[in-house]
Amino acid sequence: MDICLNYVVAGQGFPLVMLHGNGEDHTYFKHQIGPFSEWYQVIAPDTRGHGRSPRGRAPFTLDQFAEDLKAFLDSREIRRCHLLGFSDGANIALLFALNYPEYVEKLVLNGADLYPSGVKLSTQLPIVLGWGLLQAVRRFDKRARPKWELLDLMTTQPHINAKALAVLNMPALVVAGNRDMIREKHTRLIAKSIPGSELAILPGDHFVARRNWEAFNPVILEFLRK
Repeated sequence: MDICLNYVVAGQGFPLVMLHGNGEDHTYFKHQIGPFSEWYQVIAPDTRGHGRSPRGRAPFTLDQFAEDLKAFLDSREIRRCHLLGFSDGANIALLFALNYPEYVEKLVLNGADLYPSGVKLSTQLPIVLGWGLLQAVRRFDKRARPKWELLDLMTTQPHINAKALAVLNMPALVVAGNRDMIREKHTRLIAKSIPGSELAILPGDHFVARRNWEAFNPVILEFLRK
């Protein structure tokens, strides 16, 4: 890893790593870090180029972010943890679990997608249009490049075959809101493709962990603690 990720840590005990979504930082989990730290050592990093973590020179891809996570955990001598990811953070968590399953005790995927078409067209279309516009602008305006890179993550990534999830053998929980921007049939495909996984569709939109944490937190804690 060519950078050092910014992060916060709270509590003691078994590590619980939380990965935020696109364009956000660790503060997305402001309603989880405190309550969950009563049971676990909560570690919430800022992804490369997000929050206070530097961009660095490595590729700005979900695969790279998964490699960054491994380097981050290795630097803290963490060889086993619970992994909770939201949106692009869930996609990073999924890629990490596929590549380094020995690190993951339990996996929580909130608002994940296997490929861009898993996102509803009403949400994806403006993203693709913005990405196309900035594709041209970034060539002569360097200030546009960071925005383009964020949109590029959502427009061109990830690319995960549902059949590949069959190798995952850790307990997994797939979570989404009943008004999520991820297609419900796509969320159900992810849950169906991970052997023995659990599925929770909660009242709320894509940001259910922030906007309906009263429903979100108990479901996550029950899964992690049982």
